[in-house]
Amino acid sequence: MILRYTLKERIVHWVAGFVYVYLLLTGLAFYTPKLYWLAVALGGGTTSREWHPWAGLVFVAATVFMYRMWAADMRITDADREWSRAIGRYVRNEDAHLPPVGRYNAGQKYFFWLMFLGGALLLISGVAMWFTASIPWSLRWLRHAAVLVHVSAGLATIGGFIIHVYMGTAVVRGGFTSIVRGEVSEEWARTHHRMWKR
Repeated sequence: MILRYTLKERIVHWVAGFVYVYLLLTGLAFYTPKLYWLAVALGGGTTSREWHPWAGLVFVAATVFMYRMWAADMRITDADREWSRAIGRYVRNEDAHLPPVGRYNAGQKYFFWLMFLGGALLLISGVAMWFTASIPWSLRWLRHAAVLVHVSAGLATIGGFIIHVYMGTAVVRGGFTSIVRGEVSEEWARTHHRMWKR
C-alpha cells in the first residue's frame, strides 16, 4: 500500500465536503420556494439563514488550507494537456491506456480550480449579500450583481461537486477509500497515476 493522503489532507477534505453539502442544501432552499423544505429540515428558515454565511466562512477557510497543501500539485502541465486530449479513454474507463499523469489528473485539477475560484466568488458576493444594509442605495446595482454572481458561482460549483462525487465513488474504484483510509494499492497508483507512482 502507498500513502496517498495524509491525515491532515483527509480531515481538511472532509470538513470542506460536509460544510459544502450544508451550504448546497441551504443555498438551494433560498434559491427557490419549491426547495424551502430543505431549510425546514435543517432547523428552520431562520436557523438556516443565520448559519449559511458562517458555514461559508468555514468552507473558505478549508479551501484556503487545501490551496496551501495542493496548489503546487494543481498546476496544469503538458502531461495534463495530453491526458485531456485522451479524455474519451477515461470516460470509457480505459485508464490503463491513458497518458501517464502525476498525483492528480487534469480533471481533478480543473475541479480544484473551479472550487477555489468559485469559492472566492461565493465569498465576495456572499459578504455583499450578508451586509446588504451597508451598501448605499445609490449602488443598488451592486446588490443585484452580488445575487447574480452568487447564484452563478453556486450552480457551477454544484455541477463540479456532483461530477467529483460521482467520479470518486462510482467510476474510479478505490478513489473513495483512498480519501477515507489515505492509502492506495501499488496497482491502483500504477493504473491511475503512473508518474506519481514512479
